[in-house]
Amino acid sequence: MHASARRISGYRHVVKVRQHRLNCDELTASGGNDAAPSPQELLAASLASCTAVTMEMYAARKGWDLRDVEVECEYTPAERGSPTKFTLTLRLPSNLSDEQVQRLKVIATKCPVHRTLDGEVMFDERVERTQLAA
Repeated sequence: MHASARRISGYRHVVKVRQHRLNCDELTASGGNDAAPSPQELLAASLASCTAVTMEMYAARKGWDLRDVEVECEYTPAERGSPTKFTLTLRLPSNLSDEQVQRLKVIATKCPVHRTLDGEVMFDERVERTQLAA
């Protein structure tokens, strides 16, 4: 998987993923123009959407009708003395049995983004110098 971010102006960037484009920016309070979600908000959106899709794929394989599924993600970045905290709220149809709900709760933790955030992460940074545009 590959993504890139290139500055548009200020802290606003265009993010490229395959043939898709989206923007990110910082809140006004952080010096941005609030023209798009912040990178931190995109992280929460990534977890919420991956969780929803993972549950929907599982339910489809089981023949369960989830109809309207919603996943809400509250995200508190790490601060001195406290870890990063994600709070997920799974909104599921009332027609599901208790067993189905419990199974979906387990499946939600198995989405690729959840596993990435919960697992060991390694970074390999490098710098490439480029010429300034004239």
